[in-house]
Amino acid sequence: MKKIFATICAALICIAATAQTTDYAKLVNPLIGTDGKGNVYPGAQAPFGMVQLSPDNGLPGWDRIAGYFYPDSTIAGFSHTHLSGTGAGDLYDISYMPVTKPVKVADAPLGVHSIFSHEREESEAGYYRVHLDSYGIDVELTATERCGVQRYTYPTDSATVLLNLGKAMNWDATTDTHIAIVDSFTIEGYRHSNGWARGQEVYFRTRFSKPIASMESKQVQIIRDGNIWMKPGTVELSFVLDNSRELTVVTALSGTGLEGAAKNLAAEAPHNDFDRYRAATQEHWNNRLSRIEVKGGTDDERVCFYTALYRTMIAPTLFCDVDGLYRGADKQNHTADGWKNFSTFSLWDTFRAAHPLFTLTAPSLVDDMVNSFIAHFEQHGRLPVWNMWGSETDMMIGYHSVPVIADAYLKGFRGFDAEKALAACIATANCDGYRGIGFYKEHGYVPYDVADPYNADNWAMSRTLEYAFDDYCIARMAEAMGKEDIADAFYSRAGNWRNQYNPATTFMQPRDSKGEFQPQFSPDEYTPHICESNAWHYMWSVQHDIEGLIKQMGKKRFEQKLDSMFTYSPGENDELPIFSTGMIGQYAHGNEPSHHVAYLFNHIGKPEKTREYVQQIMREMYRNTPDGICGNEDCGQMSAWYVMSAMGFYPVNPCGGEYELGMPLFPEMKLHLANGKEFTITCHFSGKALNNTSEQSEESKKRTKEIDSSVATLHRNDKKVCHFERSEESKKKRSPKLYLNGKRIKGTTISHKDIIEGGTLEF
Repeated sequence: MKKIFATICAALICIAATAQTTDYAKLVNPLIGTDGKGNVYPGAQAPFGMVQLSPDNGLPGWDRIAGYFYPDSTIAGFSHTHLSGTGAGDLYDISYMPVTKPVKVADAPLGVHSIFSHEREESEAGYYRVHLDSYGIDVELTATERCGVQRYTYPTDSATVLLNLGKAMNWDATTDTHIAIVDSFTIEGYRHSNGWARGQEVYFRTRFSKPIASMESKQVQIIRDGNIWMKPGTVELSFVLDNSRELTVVTALSGTGLEGAAKNLAAEAPHNDFDRYRAATQEHWNNRLSRIEVKGGTDDERVCFYTALYRTMIAPTLFCDVDGLYRGADKQNHTADGWKNFSTFSLWDTFRAAHPLFTLTAPSLVDDMVNSFIAHFEQHGRLPVWNMWGSETDMMIGYHSVPVIADAYLKGFRGFDAEKALAACIATANCDGYRGIGFYKEHGYVPYDVADPYNADNWAMSRTLEYAFDDYCIARMAEAMGKEDIADAFYSRAGNWRNQYNPATTFMQPRDSKGEFQPQFSPDEYTPHICESNAWHYMWSVQHDIEGLIKQMGKKRFEQKLDSMFTYSPGENDELPIFSTGMIGQYAHGNEPSHHVAYLFNHIGKPEKTREYVQQIMREMYRNTPDGICGNEDCGQMSAWYVMSAMGFYPVNPCGGEYELGMPLFPEMKLHLANGKEFTITCHFSGKALNNTSEQSEESKKRTKEIDSSVATLHRNDKKVCHFERSEESKKKRSPKLYLNGKRIKGTTISHKDIIEGGTLEF
C-alpha cells in the first residue's frame, strides 16, 4: 500500500512539475499574421519592450508596413523598432546586416540583401532564427526590454557587418545620423527621422563580442529643411572570429541621448552570452503567458490563443531609460519618478478590449500607463490620441485615453493622481479648436460641412459617437469621485449620440451645420464622414447606452438590423476598402468598430446568437497560418478580442468593469490573478463538436448557405429585412446554463469584481 501511495505521490509531483514548466514561449507562433492583412513582424521582443528586433524584407509597400511580408524571399537587414499591425509604415531604426563578400546588391529600394527560405526560419516568443542563403550565415535574435541581441554564425572565420542608418521605408525618412567609435568593441550613434512620428530620435550603443578589425563609413545624402546634407549612412565593420565563427551584437536603444543608450546597455546587457539573454527573456514571456492556463482544445487552437495573448503584450512599449529618464511630448527629457513611462498607444483600437484585458493580465502596468497619459497631457496640453517615441501622431479619432483612465479608477487602481487625471480628461474634452470638439459642444454633434484645421479626414459622424462615449467615461469617473456637477454635465454630453440618429432611416447619419441629415444617404456607402467604416458598422457605436439605442429604435427594429448586420452581405461588385476584412454580412471583424457587435444579441434576450457568432469568428478568423489574422493587428486589439472571447466574456462597454458573456473556446481555462487568486472558466457545453474545428467549419458553411438563401429578398436600402430564425428545439439544445461559484447567473453579464475575487464560472 505504501508503495502504491508513493507511486501516486510521485506521479502527482511529476504532473505538477510539468504544469509549472510548460514552455508557453514555444506555443507562440509570431509568423501568424505576417501574410494577408495582419501586418505584424516575426522578430524578438521582451514583453512590452522598447526594442522590437526583427527582419526587414527591404521593400516598401502596404503589405510590408511591419517591415516583413511572408511571401517575400529577401532580407535586407535586422532593425530594432517596428509597429505591430498598425497599417502605418514607420520606424525600422538601427538596421544591421551580416554579409560575406561579394555582397548581393539590387537596385534601390532593396539594395544589399540576402535570399532566405521559410524552411530554415523559426520564431517563438522572444526568439527568432533564419539562415541567409546568399551568405551561408545563421542569424539569431533575442531582446531585453531596451536591448536587441543578435548572434551571427558565419561560414568562415572572417565576418563583415553592415550598419545602415540611411535605410528608410514607407512613411519614414532619415533626417540626421551620427556614428562614432567608443572603443575597440563598441560604437554609438543616432538616427533621427520624420515619418508618422515626427521628430523621432533614436540613440544607440552597440557592443560586439569581437574587436573591430576595420571600419569604413559611407556618406548618405539627406534632404532636410530644403537643404542637402551629407551624413554617415552605411558603416562596414569587419571582424576576425575564433573557431566558433560566431559574432554577438548587443545594441541598446534610448530616446534621451547617447548617455541613455550607454546606461541601458550597461544595466541590461553587460555580457555577450546570447543564450543567457534568450533564456531570461523567454522566462519573462513564460511568466506573462502562464497567467492564463488553457486545458483542452486542439494544438492549433492553443497556438492561436497563446500567440494572441503574446500579441496583447507587444504594445504599449516601454519608453524610458533604466534610470527613468524619457523624452516627452514636448521634445524635452523628463524623469518618471516611481513609475515607468510607456508609449505606442493605439487608443482608438486598444481602449475596446486590450486595456480592459491589462487590468486582469498586467495590472502592475495599469498605473504606469495612466501616469504616462498624465505626463503627456502636462507636456502637450492634450491627452494622447496615438503617440509613439515622444511624438503625437494624431491618428484616428476620439480622446480614448479617457476610457482607459476612467476604467482604471473605477476598478480601484490608485497609483496615479486621480485629480490630475480627471482634470486632464476634462481639459482634453474641451479643446474647442481640435477636431470639431467646439462644434460638437455647440451643436451636440460634429457637422460634416464645417471646415476644421485638424479635421482633414472629416469623419464627422464617427467623431460625435466617439466623443459621446468618452464623455460618458468622464461622467462615470467624476461621479465616483463625488463631483456631481461635472458628472451631470458630461452625462448630458454622453447623450449626444442621439443627435446623429435619424428615425426616418433608423441609422446614425451624418448631419450638416443646419441640422439637416445628409441627403441621398446609403448605409452601405463608405463616406468621408464615417471613420474607416460605413453606417452599418457605426450603427452600434453607443457602447455606453445600448439600452437607450434599443429604446430609440424599438426592440423589434433593433433585432432586425442586428440580424441584418450579419446576414446582409455586400454585393459581388462592391469595392470594399482595405480595412473592411473578416466580413460576415456587413460585420467587419478586421476593423475595430464592429468588435462588440456580436455581443449585443445578449441585450435583446438572444444570447444563443451571441454565442454562435462569437464562436464562428474565433474559429474562422484566427488560424495557425501566416495569414491567420483577418485584419490589421492594431497593437493587440485584434488579439485581445480573441483572448477575452476565448475566456467567455467581453467588455462591450470598456469602462467600469462589466463583461458580456459569450461562450469559452476551451473546456477549461484558469486566470491566475495578481492577488494570488484564481478564476476558473469551465465549459461543459453539450453542443455539437465544440472543440472540433473542422466539423464546426462545415456546420458554419451550411448555416451560411441557409442564411444567404433566407435573405435573398433583402433590399440594399434596408427597407425590407429578413433574418434566419433557428427552431425552438435548436435553441434549447444550444443554450447552456451559467453558474458563478455554484449559483445560477441571472442575465448575461459578470463583473470585474466577480473575476478578481476568484472562483469558478461554469458553462
